[in-house]
Amino acid sequence: MSLQADLFASNHPQVITNEDGCAVLHRSWLKPERSAELFTELSATLAWQQTHLQMYGKSIAIPRLNAWYGDAGSFYSYSGAHFAPHPWVNALQVLREQLQPVAQARFNSVLANLYRDERDSVAWHSDDEHELGPTPTIASLSLGAERDFVLRHKQSLRQLRVTLHAGDLLIMSGRLQRCWQHQLPKANVPLGPRINLTYRRVLG
Repeated sequence: MSLQADLFASNHPQVITNEDGCAVLHRSWLKPERSAELFTELSATLAWQQTHLQMYGKSIAIPRLNAWYGDAGSFYSYSGAHFAPHPWVNALQVLREQLQPVAQARFNSVLANLYRDERDSVAWHSDDEHELGPTPTIASLSLGAERDFVLRHKQSLRQLRVTLHAGDLLIMSGRLQRCWQHQLPKANVPLGPRINLTYRRVLG
């Protein structure tokens, strides 16, 4: 499978912000037919699970399903949840090889999130766990239904909102995870399921 077979011929990535880090959006990075194929395949085959986080002294089920894949030893944890990687499946491995030259980074793991409908979400947070290092590059690929993604600067509280469509690729790098938070809010209208793949590098 070649890289060019999966990409549109767009050479105009959109800079969402380059203040205190960088967020760059590659619209329609995957062609619609390839995006739809991947969504169908990953929905049916990934090892989806319901994760519980420790919050305010209680075990809380997060409003989405997830699955962690990666190289052996790429363990990851946040808010009391611990992830041991499933071995790479072919579809995720191929995507990793295609993403690395675009992101100018090397990845050893991916967190897959399945938002089942408009009620699933992720609250304000930063991907700033110590396992990721001080300036991680994270490549976030959207499949399925469109959803709004919001960035909020930690000091100024300035917000940036962008709608992510199937096949869109968002690359976050530099000090972004130190200086910004992000969320995927619940929606007020009925929406179908969405998969988000966030490729990253866990440090040993």
